Amino acid sequence: MRYTWFKEHSLILLRYGVALLFLWFGLNQLFNPGAWVAWLPSWTSNLPIEPVTFILLNGFLETVLGFCLVVGVFTRFSALLLSLHLFGIAFSLGYGDIAVRDFSLAIATMAVAFHGSDKLSYDKKLRKSWWGHTSAANFLYLYEKEESSS
Repeated sequence: MRYTWFKEHSLILLRYGVALLFLWFGLNQLFNPGAWVAWLPSWTSNLPIEPVTFILLNGFLETVLGFCLVVGVFTRFSALLLSLHLFGIAFSLGYGDIAVRDFSLAIATMAVAFHGSDKLSYDKKLRKSWWGHTSAANFLYLYEKEESSS
């Protein structure tokens, strides 16, 4: 094995690791929302929805976008949304060990967004289809260009 193999697969490993993180947290929130209510910031009490409903919506968002990262569909868009979400969580927590952890995970997720799809992403196949040539697809891919093989 050569160094280039590790370099090529490091971003795939990062994408899977971040995806599994969001899937774990999202599914945990969906199946046990009551345990997460204590983690809600105080501003959520001003929302017109119940705290458990807010947790369920958050869990659904994290699960769907985490699944998108596992499959590698709309990789850049999903990772961007998840990293912005984590930055918001980190800043709402203030300074502390959990906030630093979440901030670091947000940076790792942003790295996935910056890189975009990799060779195991389903995005590569979607881009070759009719859907990949629509303006909606361009937005969801965040204008990711196919690399030329020259």
